[in-house]
Amino acid sequence: MKIHHLKPAPGAHKAKTRKGRGEAAGKGKTAGRGTKGSGARRTIPVGFEGGQMPLQRRLPKLPGFTPRNRVEYATVNVGKLDAAFDDGAEVTPDELRAKGLIRRGDAPVKILGDGELSKKLTIAAHAFTQTARSKVEAGGGTVRELPRRSAGSDATP
Repeated sequence: MKIHHLKPAPGAHKAKTRKGRGEAAGKGKTAGRGTKGSGARRTIPVGFEGGQMPLQRRLPKLPGFTPRNRVEYATVNVGKLDAAFDDGAEVTPDELRAKGLIRRGDAPVKILGDGELSKKLTIAAHAFTQTARSKVEAGGGTVRELPRRSAGSDATP
């Protein structure tokens, strides 16, 4: 068997309907476009709703803009750290991922100050809120800020 001997299975390909070729062909006269109206005459612009104000003109434009250099952090509250780690533990982004406290593997980690911290923890993250920093240091723990990756680099922190 050669490649030119191959052909599709019977019934796999249906012949194209030839419209506008006379009444006997079954799709003659109006060729499936009905009678009169803009649909019978020519193409209608994309988004045309029959004279109704189109959706793209009904909706308001969004205010402001999205900054190109915005950093999306994976966030964790100190209350969650208190529940997940033992006293004196070292908390790193890898440990947080292993415990399921953050999901996105490539996102920088930010520690937020919601909740109470009763344990002495050593926390390494890319960013801290002032509240989180003060709660960790008040509990006798230490805070270590990891360097953030620049937008164009592929280096891991």
